[in-house]
Amino acid sequence: MRSESPHTIWSFAAALAGAALIGITLYAWGQPLICTCGEVRFWVGSVFSSGNSQHIADWYTLSHIVHGLLVVLLGRLLVPGWGFAGLFAVAIVTGVAWEIVEHTDWVLDQFRATTLYQGYLGDSVLNAVSDYLWMLGGFLVAWQLRSFWVLLIILCFEIVAASVARDSLALTTLMLIYPVEAIEAWQQEINPNAVK
Repeated sequence: MRSESPHTIWSFAAALAGAALIGITLYAWGQPLICTCGEVRFWVGSVFSSGNSQHIADWYTLSHIVHGLLVVLLGRLLVPGWGFAGLFAVAIVTGVAWEIVEHTDWVLDQFRATTLYQGYLGDSVLNAVSDYLWMLGGFLVAWQLRSFWVLLIILCFEIVAASVARDSLALTTLMLIYPVEAIEAWQQEINPNAVK
């Protein structure tokens, strides 16, 4: 047990460094620290709200938690010999990489090409760092659970997000790679700003 302690300390130091890297990079690229509305809210309940992706949590938070859960689930399947430090490093690297790559012009343009994300300017620094921390939280929860329960949580989060917000990690990925007109129309059915 003692031999794991230094690894755990370094792992959490690396996680904090990852959060700092995201924040510094996005701020240097011109993303606002907090929502330009001047408020900080814990939850924004509509993917069509101007506050979406600007505060601490929203429906896309579930996608980030699922990311962390998937790192553990896939890690156990693909590299069963890896311990906490190795898989946590994968979570940190993929989490930091996504939050930074997501804010490149190319990826932002890909998002904007899909109707659901038209007008998307990227996350506030607060939201991006929060997304990363939610993802790490998902990892830490999954690390404590059996794979069956991790899979069940992933399925529940995806179903709830798709049912209520009309978007989820699977749907976002599909619509970015291969947009489906029927899914786009279904997503727009709950858009209060859609032209009727």
